[in-house]
Amino acid sequence: MKAQKIRLALYALSAGTLLCAFLLTFTISDYYIFNRFDEFNAVFIISQWIKKSALLLIPLAVFYDRRNCADAVKYVLPIFVILSCMLFGNFFEIAKPADTPAQEIYNSVNMFMPRGLIIALFFAQNAFMLGICALFFVRDGAKAASAKCAACWPAAAVACMPLNIFENFFNIDEIPADSFLRFANFTVWHLGAVIVLFAFAVCSYFYIKRKNERDRAACLAAMAVALLIQYHSKDSIVMGDGYNVYHTVLACIPLFICNIGVYIAAFSVLTRKKFLYSASFFIHAAGAVSVFIYFGKDDMSNYGIFCSYSILYFVFTHAVLFALCVLPTALGQYKFALRDCAAPLIYYLFVVIAAAVCSAVVTSASMTWHTADGYYLQPDELIYPNYAFTQINPLPFEVPPVWTVKIWNYDMNVLYTLGLYAAYVGIFFMFYALYTLWLKVCSAAKRRHICAVEPLIQTRSEADGEHKNAAP
Repeated sequence: MKAQKIRLALYALSAGTLLCAFLLTFTISDYYIFNRFDEFNAVFIISQWIKKSALLLIPLAVFYDRRNCADAVKYVLPIFVILSCMLFGNFFEIAKPADTPAQEIYNSVNMFMPRGLIIALFFAQNAFMLGICALFFVRDGAKAASAKCAACWPAAAVACMPLNIFENFFNIDEIPADSFLRFANFTVWHLGAVIVLFAFAVCSYFYIKRKNERDRAACLAAMAVALLIQYHSKDSIVMGDGYNVYHTVLACIPLFICNIGVYIAAFSVLTRKKFLYSASFFIHAAGAVSVFIYFGKDDMSNYGIFCSYSILYFVFTHAVLFALCVLPTALGQYKFALRDCAAPLIYYLFVVIAAAVCSAVVTSASMTWHTADGYYLQPDELIYPNYAFTQINPLPFEVPPVWTVKIWNYDMNVLYTLGLYAAYVGIFFMFYALYTLWLKVCSAAKRRHICAVEPLIQTRSEADGEHKNAAP
């Protein structure tokens, strides 16, 4: 009875911790500190990083009963939680300067969360974390930490690393636009990103396939949680320093093919639902690959250099997303068949329609926003969220607006939207065809291997027989 109560309490406190962490990402301050070592207390920055890492270890400890993770959390986390409570300084005062009328409007959109609520969420999360640590001590007692326990923190710290931390070491404004360090289509950095995408999936497969079913589930869950943590870092970054070409929290609405794919892929391995598996594999694996092959017109992107937040975030999230989409099938947990494609195709049709409508609504709304002295956003300052590429065509040719539908103040190009959906459907089936071809190649290679090995086995068997029949 006591164990049951402790388990339920851990579930509740873990849910509260994750909820607070999720809401805090919609504040500028959450990730603003990590690329400003010279402005904030270094111990506080490290404490916040450790707390981010704990967001990965706590679900594994509580929901997947990983005792090594529980030991790591209870021995290390309390120190940094207490330090963060003592050293927060002006953490709650952070705001992006409104140096232009447009930025004043953007700030009015981004800073929607009251300061009092931010403070309450910060300390509530800390209290929940300390409660979890206390329950781990009550449940497991105090014992010497193992080597596996010690290894948990470095792995979690890397997986949950604030990816804007490298921006402490360079000033992007001092790097020329044509510098070799800049990330763009068909550069060496582009090639490196593609290699990382496939290499991560292959290495993850060979690492996980040797494990038993329980450990496989924990590994996939760890990847899913790490993906969600890094994905939601963008909530804070986009409001503070900006992500790529986006500067308002409205860019965080998950209607891009890969953004919604993060949720579909993550929850497919956490819940093991067939529809989520099929949508993840058929829709979002192809989506993750397609944007890696071609990043769109250079004038619609601003990734910075190879170690800027925008590119590191993009590569990390899409590499893990692709791996989560294909690994359940590769590991034999789910087998995709062509008959399973109907529901995902209908699902993605709704995504494209919702993305087109929401994009039009956001842009239309931005046309009505103004400052107190009557300044309205200019045409080049309007917000084009471009969910699922429904507003800005990434291809080098345009689709004429011969068929449009007016949504509030915005004319939606219906012909382009339908063509976009059709193009993605083609990509999905192309990916499935390549997957089928890969299975046939693997099957043929396996048969060839068996045919090559069987004579050796037979010869060895005959030799053993002759040896047994030989006279003593």
